[in-house]
Amino acid sequence: MQDTSFEQLDDLYQEVILDHYRSPRNQGEIPNPNVSSRGFNPFCGDEVILGLKLDANSKVESIGFKGQGCSISQASASILTELVKGKSLEEAQELSQLLRRLMKGQELSDEEVERLGAMEALQGVRQFPIRIKCALLAWATLDDGIEEYRAETGKGKEADSSPPD
Repeated sequence: MQDTSFEQLDDLYQEVILDHYRSPRNQGEIPNPNVSSRGFNPFCGDEVILGLKLDANSKVESIGFKGQGCSISQASASILTELVKGKSLEEAQELSQLLRRLMKGQELSDEEVERLGAMEALQGVRQFPIRIKCALLAWATLDDGIEEYRAETGKGKEADSSPPD
């Protein structure tokens, strides 16, 4: 018999995932994005296309995604768009690393868990190793897009954290 509190937590996490899947946030293309990338998982067919528009301080001003796939990959993309809006590219990549650590079952501090926000709902996915790639697809796509942007523009990590004017 399972502990009722764990069952309630699982139910809550499932609700968060289903909510983002059924009513995705920031779904759609961003015109003339500074950062764009396409992620595809050939094993299951999940696809995520991200576009980010940066402001003058290299913070994410607007973000959108298109995609198709399972509820986990699409919910993860939706949650990603909410979490990285207003963040620098470096901060976005830090969130990506936190999610990877969560998926690996590594311990996170309370502050790190708080930074993950709704992404914490995906922690149950790690019980199903085949689904971890679904949860990470949008984040790997984000990382790829940021690295490509940096390579094309010559803007390194130091440009991401420039102080506001």
